Amino acid sequence: MRAFYLVLLLWLAGCQSTPADERPDTLVDLATVQSGPQVQAEALDGAIRQQPDNAGLLARRAGLRLAAGQPRATLPDIEAALKIDDEDGELWFLQARAYRAMGRLSEALVAARRAADNGYEAADLPLLEGETHLAARQYPAALASLDRTLRLDPDQPAALFYKGLALAATQDTTQALGFLQTALARDPREPEILHQLAALLNAYRVPEEAAAYAAQGLRLDSTSGALHYDYGRQLELLGQVDSARYYYRRALALDTTQYRADYRLALAASAHGQRPASVIAHLRRALRQNPRLPQARAILAEALEAQHRLPEALRQYRMLVLENPSNQHWTYKVWKVGEVVRASLPDSLRPAVRYYARPAAPLRPRPAVAPLPPR
Repeated sequence: MRAFYLVLLLWLAGCQSTPADERPDTLVDLATVQSGPQVQAEALDGAIRQQPDNAGLLARRAGLRLAAGQPRATLPDIEAALKIDDEDGELWFLQARAYRAMGRLSEALVAARRAADNGYEAADLPLLEGETHLAARQYPAALASLDRTLRLDPDQPAALFYKGLALAATQDTTQALGFLQTALARDPREPEILHQLAALLNAYRVPEEAAAYAAQGLRLDSTSGALHYDYGRQLELLGQVDSARYYYRRALALDTTQYRADYRLALAASAHGQRPASVIAHLRRALRQNPRLPQARAILAEALEAQHRLPEALRQYRMLVLENPSNQHWTYKVWKVGEVVRASLPDSLRPAVRYYARPAAPLRPRPAVAPLPPR
């Protein structure tokens, strides 16, 4: 037994004497390794506590937090840095980017202007201004900023793309298609450009060309709800309604904000004058996104009435009357459904009958009577 322990001790000693470069590496659990902009930003906390007046460190942490998708957290650092040096154009540009990421469009434009006033001249400044103007639907200003970007960088795919969108919004379809196609040539693997091309061609009833762009986009991004809708829409325009419905449902499964898919499914379900219950959920979602969809509220009101959900139908009919005050059909529907709803209430909750009388005709001035001639 003692001989066994002696051999064991000699073996262990031999293991310890193995050179370091010959020992097997210890595997690190990658799940415990942290990296990325957020971790890098937190690593600057100690340095900033020691140097709170270092504008460069504050700007660095703000940029990392913005890259980590935390624009609101960047503002205190940017404001602190600007108090130290308010003539740094890059700081103002960083603030403009943060405001844009938060959807504060007017403040983003003010900060971008301050960046330009303080010497920031890179092409990404007018690009940011152009995209912000586009988001605010200020199309002439967007086009002016994007033109400045393209003068600085003629091959900038984002500027070409945004200019195409701005031209499409101003109904300049031919030029819009040209800029979007040029943007695609510069960045052929960007699904968003393919989506916008397909959507524009579908809107102008060119489904064959739209199909090619939508199919190419789906090969690049099979999880895009927008591209599934585009492909379904071109199928519907070509008369393949059943196939289109499949793609609309797929679009909604991937992205519930694709309200046009809801709208198209509801229109297809009610195409023959039927008002099935299935259209109600589709139209409710669609109208939350766009209250002005043609026929959507009327179909929803009639579907609710057909399903005997009369109080809900009455609310929709009243909204139709507000939108179409001269439409006698919707006014009649409000009266008719309202009477049924009122009659179904218990006596203690039943409101008094409301009578709708025509407004009195304006009084006409009496004609002047000539005085009698003297005798």
